[in-house]
Amino acid sequence: QVQLVESGGGLVQAGGSLRLSCAASVYIYSLGWYRQAPGRQRELVAEITRGGNIYYADSVKGRFTISADNAKTTVYLQMNSLKPEDTAVYYCNADSVTIVTRPGHYWGQGTQVTVSS
Repeated sequence: QVQLVESGGGLVQAGGSLRLSCAASVYIYSLGWYRQAPGRQRELVAEITRGGNIYYADSVKGRFTISADNAKTTVYLQMNSLKPEDTAVYYCNADSVTIVTRPGHYWGQGTQVTVSS
């Protein structure tokens, strides 16, 4: 069983920055973030794999940066130039296969990110 513990999030003005962290209880192939805004489907934000492959959704390219510690058990999401449309609950997600094509099996508890205009 993989446990994911998230931290970070909060309220920020448009143009500001936030950093999310997610600590996994074990070393796993793929770690990343999904988000869900009210009334919208959950969507992939970014993924980083054990081999260092990185994926970003088009909507966050150039603004968000995903990274991991050397042990590849903690993943970070640095979010810059935040927009009101980035407002959502952000969920850490993980699996032994890529989470790009479908969400992974393991989920964090979710953390709220609110961007005010």
